[in-house]
Amino acid sequence: MSALVELNAEIERCRNCELAKHRTKVVPGEGPENARLLFIGEAPGWYEDQSGRPFVGPAGQYLDQLIGMIGLKRSQVFIANVIKCRPPDNRDPLPGEIQSCGKWLESQLELIRPKVVVTLGRYSMAKYFPGESISKIHGRARRVNNIIYFAMYHPAAALHQGNLRKVIEADMLKLPGVLAEADAATEEKDKPAQLTMF
Repeated sequence: MSALVELNAEIERCRNCELAKHRTKVVPGEGPENARLLFIGEAPGWYEDQSGRPFVGPAGQYLDQLIGMIGLKRSQVFIANVIKCRPPDNRDPLPGEIQSCGKWLESQLELIRPKVVVTLGRYSMAKYFPGESISKIHGRARRVNNIIYFAMYHPAAALHQGNLRKVIEADMLKLPGVLAEADAATEEKDKPAQLTMF
């Protein structure tokens, strides 16, 4: 059994916060262990809670389309969330829940070691771009050591605000260039954190 499969099994047994009492299924995340590109959403919704898989509802279908726009398939990227269980009534994750679940996401990142991490929405963005506003930094990247973090609106935002669809798609089309920069920077480890505009 691989380390990632073992970790996912551990996540499924987690009872570290109150969300464990309300969930139908835990949603650890899915994708290849050697994914170069990793997407982090906010929290599972109703469809995800029922299936145990991330991004399978309408926002997930749109994410699949976005991934296809850059010539990739869902099976080639890893998709996770900041928290692994659905909050009741789809409310926002609470700070304590994000903190309780943080170790799982960190462990996934350590095992997968992606080149680029895409934050989808403000909760995953806040973890890697503290104090920033998504309306100001979407489509921008920050390299920390050997991983590039790239901020995007959550795909669900386009379902609620149609005018964001073009913005999200334009940001997505920057990702091949960001991946190319990540590949070029592979040898330059431990560089100071910096914010780069693409």
